[in-house]
Amino acid sequence: MTESSARIPAIERLTCVIPAGGVGSRLWPLSRANAPKFLLDLTGSGDSLLRATWDRLAPLVPAERTMVVTGISHRDSVAEQLPELLGENLVTESEPKDSSSAIGLAAAILELRDPDAILGSFAADHVIRGDVLFQRAVTTAVQAADQGYIATIGIHPSHPATGFGYISTGDARRDLAPFDVYDVTEFVEKPDAAQAEGYLSNGGYLWNAGMFIARASVLLEQMALQQPALVESLREIAAAWDTERGADVRERLWPTLPKIAIDYTVAEPAASAGKMVCVAAHFDWDDVGDFASVANLLTRGRGSDLAVLGDGAQVLSDASSGIVVSESSRLVALVGVEDVVVVDTADVLLVTSKSRAQDVKNLVSRMKVTGGGHLL
Repeated sequence: MTESSARIPAIERLTCVIPAGGVGSRLWPLSRANAPKFLLDLTGSGDSLLRATWDRLAPLVPAERTMVVTGISHRDSVAEQLPELLGENLVTESEPKDSSSAIGLAAAILELRDPDAILGSFAADHVIRGDVLFQRAVTTAVQAADQGYIATIGIHPSHPATGFGYISTGDARRDLAPFDVYDVTEFVEKPDAAQAEGYLSNGGYLWNAGMFIARASVLLEQMALQQPALVESLREIAAAWDTERGADVRERLWPTLPKIAIDYTVAEPAASAGKMVCVAAHFDWDDVGDFASVANLLTRGRGSDLAVLGDGAQVLSDASSGIVVSESSRLVALVGVEDVVVVDTADVLLVTSKSRAQDVKNLVSRMKVTGGGHLL
C-alpha cells in the first residue's frame, strides 16, 4: 500500500465489478443466448437481475467506480439497462473465457488506474434480500482485503442445498473484525444430500456465493502463481485497453486465454496458503439457478403454492403447485398437478417438475448437437 493510499479509507478505494456472463441454461427456454438470465426479471419486481445488482451496490460505490464485464453481443443491452454506467467501465469479451479472465481483466485495468485499488466482484444474476446486511458484509470484507487478504462472503445455509458449493470455515479472525470473519480452510464442491445434511447439522459450513474482494494487485499475484501466462496476457491487454492498439491486442490475445474458473486460480489456492478469509453474512441469497429456485423465491418457500411469472400471464389452476412462466397470450390451465414447471414461450413449451428442473441443462446440451441451436 502506498503512503498516499493509507490516508484514503479502504471503502473509497473499492471498485465493484459485475461479471455479466453465462446464459443460464437451466432456465431455458426463458433464458437464451440473446436474452441471458442476468437481463431478465425473475423476481417479478420489474427490474432485471443486473439492474438489481447495480442498485444494491450503489450505496457502496459511485458509478465511476462500478464496472461491468460482459460479452460483446450484450453490450448494447447492458448499456440500455444501466444508463449510469460509464463507457470506460463497460468491459466486453469477444468470447466467453470463464471467470478468471473476466475478473482478472477487470483487476488488471484497475491496477493500472490505481495501484492500491480494491476490487469487489459480485455476480450480475443473483438475488439478494437484505441490502443493508449485504452492504455491511461487503464493508467488513473490504477491511480484510485492505490488510492483504482475499476475502469472500459466505451465506448461512437455510436448508441442506445440493445445488451450491460450500465454504468450510476455521478460526475466527478477530484481528480483522470483531465478529463474522473466519479463516477459510476449504472450498467444497456441490455435495450430495447426505453431505449437505451433515454440513447443516455440524455447522462451520457456509454457502459459497462466489463473491471475491481483494486488492487488484493481490488478486493478480495469486492468480499468477497458478496461471502466469494468463496474467501476463491480461496485463498486456489492460495496458493497451484505452489506446489505439487496444483492439488489435485484444483480438490477438483473448482467443488464446484458457477457460478456467477463478475458484481454481485464486480461491482454492489462496485458502490452501492461508490467504483467504470469509465474512459470514446474514442476508438472504439465491443464485436462482433453475425454475425450482425461481418458484421457491416467488412463493417465499411455500411449496404448496403456484408461482406465476410473466407480464399478462393467464393461468387457471385447481389443486396445483409449482411454477408457470408465460410469455404468450394463451391460457395455461392446470388441474391436480403438484410441483409442476410450465414455461410457455412463443416458440417453445417446456414441461417438467421442480425435482427435475436441474436436468433442463441436459436438454440444452442435446439440442446443441441435434440441430436445435436456433432455439438456444
